Amino acid sequence: MSFLKKIAMMGAFLFVMGNAAFAAGLTDGQEIKLWGERKAPGSENVNFHNEVIERSKNPAKHDRAMVHIDVPHMVVSLPKKPNGTAVIVGPGGGYARVVIDKEGADIAKWLNDIGITVFILRYRLPEDPHNANRMDVALEDGQRAMRIVRAHAAEWGLNPNKIGIAGFSAGGHMAASVSTCYGRKVYAPDDAIDKVSARPDFSILGYPVISMLNEYAHTGTKKRLFGNVKPTQELMEKYSMELQIDKNTPPAFVFCARDDDVVPAINSVRYAEKLRSFGIPAELHVYTYGKHGFGIGANLKTGAKDWSKACTNWLRDMKFI
Repeated sequence: MSFLKKIAMMGAFLFVMGNAAFAAGLTDGQEIKLWGERKAPGSENVNFHNEVIERSKNPAKHDRAMVHIDVPHMVVSLPKKPNGTAVIVGPGGGYARVVIDKEGADIAKWLNDIGITVFILRYRLPEDPHNANRMDVALEDGQRAMRIVRAHAAEWGLNPNKIGIAGFSAGGHMAASVSTCYGRKVYAPDDAIDKVSARPDFSILGYPVISMLNEYAHTGTKKRLFGNVKPTQELMEKYSMELQIDKNTPPAFVFCARDDDVVPAINSVRYAEKLRSFGIPAELHVYTYGKHGFGIGANLKTGAKDWSKACTNWLRDMKFI
C-alpha cells in the first residue's frame, strides 16, 4: 500500500469531538463550516456575512452567486443510492463571486444521480481584505474541505480513497490548486483534521483557469488573484497549476470548448498534457462549440452538452464509481 493511501485511510478513522456540525451522518442541504465557529485563518477582519446577489430576475439564467465570503462552508447534496464516492464541487465566478446554481446545484444533481455524495464548496475570494496571503485563501479552503471529508469518511459512509474535487472556470483553478498543491503549507495546522491528507483521488475540471502566465491567463481572474501586486515571473509560475504537477498529482477529466472566448482552451490542454508527461491518466475533451460557462450543458445543442456522460464513463473506467 502506498504512503498516500495509508495517510488517506488513517484519516478515515479520525473522529473529531466537540463540533456539533459533525454529528453522525449527513443530511441533505446541511451546511458544514470549514473552520467551525472560529474565523477562517487570516480572515479575522472580514465580516461580510456571505452576501448573496442576484444578477438576473430570470432563474433559468442561473445568475445567483455568493460574494464577500467570510464564513467558508460546504453544502451537502446526498444521492438516493450512495456508492461511497464523494466529490467536493468548486463553482466558478472569476474569483469575484461563487456561483450557486449553474456550477453548484446543477452539477450536484448529476453527481447525485450516479451515486456520488456532493459537498458544494463556497470558498473565500482573494478580493476581500484578508490578513492572510490573498492568493492562498481559496487553496486554504479547498485543502480544509478535503481534509474534513476524508477525516469523516467512515462516519459518513464514504470511501477515503474515492474523494475527488471538481472545479469550473476560476473554481477550476482552485480545484487544480488543491490537486497539485495539496501539501503546500498555506495555513497553520489547528486540529486533528489538519493532519489528514488533502490530496484528492481525482479531479474534474470544466473550462478551468489553470495558468497565470501572460500568454495563457484569464485577465480578470489573474487580476483578482494578485490584486495590486505586479506579479514577477516566479510568482506567475507558482500559481500556474500546470507547472506544479508532479508524479503524485491525481488523475483528471478535463473539458472545455474550442470557441471559449473567456478562458483560452490552451489552459485545459496544458494541464492534461503535463499530467500525461508524468504518466498520470488524463482524459481531455475540447468540444468545438460551447463558449464559456456552460455548466452541465442543459441549454446547449452542441456536443459539449454530453460532457457529463463522457465524465461518467471515465469515472467508471477509473473505478471511482
